[in-house]
Amino acid sequence: MPPEDTPPPATGQIDFLIRELIECGRDFHHRGWSLGTSSNYSVVIDREPLTLLMTGSGFDKGCLQPDQFVIADEHAQALDEAFPRPSAEALLHTVLAKHGAGAVLHTHSVAATVLSEHFLKDGGLRIAGYEMLKGLSGITTHESEAWIEIYPNTQDIAALAMVIDMRLQAPASPLYHGFLMAGHGLYTWGENIAAARRQIEVLEFLFEVVTQKRLLFGAF
Repeated sequence: MPPEDTPPPATGQIDFLIRELIECGRDFHHRGWSLGTSSNYSVVIDREPLTLLMTGSGFDKGCLQPDQFVIADEHAQALDEAFPRPSAEALLHTVLAKHGAGAVLHTHSVAATVLSEHFLKDGGLRIAGYEMLKGLSGITTHESEAWIEIYPNTQDIAALAMVIDMRLQAPASPLYHGFLMAGHGLYTWGENIAAARRQIEVLEFLFEVVTQKRLLFGAF
C-alpha cells in the first residue's frame, strides 16, 4: 500500500480516467480492434509510488463498466482484493510506465495479427513514406520510416517484460512508438491516454495500408 504520507489519487481524477478508457474501449471495439474480451488499457495515476489504473481481466471492451477496472502497483498487483483481477499482461504495462509512459493501450486488430505473423521472421515491420507517419510521436515528415518490432507470442509475460525493459534502455536505438506480439496484437503508449490513442489510430491505419497494398499489388 502507498505510504501514509502519500495522498491517494483524487476520486474525481480516477473517475475521469475511467470514462476516458471506457470511451477507448467503445471506439476500439467499433473499429474491430478490441473485440470480445481482448485488449487491455492502463493509465498512470501516481508516480511515487508507481500506481496504475487498468482494465480488469476478461471484460468486454465494448461495454466496460466502472467496476471492471483495477488499481495496481508497480508489480501489477491489485491494491485491494475487492478489485477485479489484473490482465495476465499487466506487467508489460508496468514496465512501460516505469520508463515514462503515461498510458498504455493494447489492441488486437486483424491487420496487426496477420502482419505480425508474417514479419516475425524479420524481427519487425518497416513502414516508410506515408503522410500518416507524421501522427507518430517525434516524426515531422512523410519522408520518414517507423520500425515496429515484433516479438513471439508467449504466456511467459514476465520474461517478455524483461526483454521490453532492456529494449527501452538501449542507448543507440531504444524501443519506440510500439511493438507487436506475433499473431496477437499491438502495444503502444504515450504521455497520456489521448497521445496513446493517437499512436494506436496512426499505427492501425498504417497496418491497414500495408495489408491492402499486399492484397492489391501482391507485395509488401
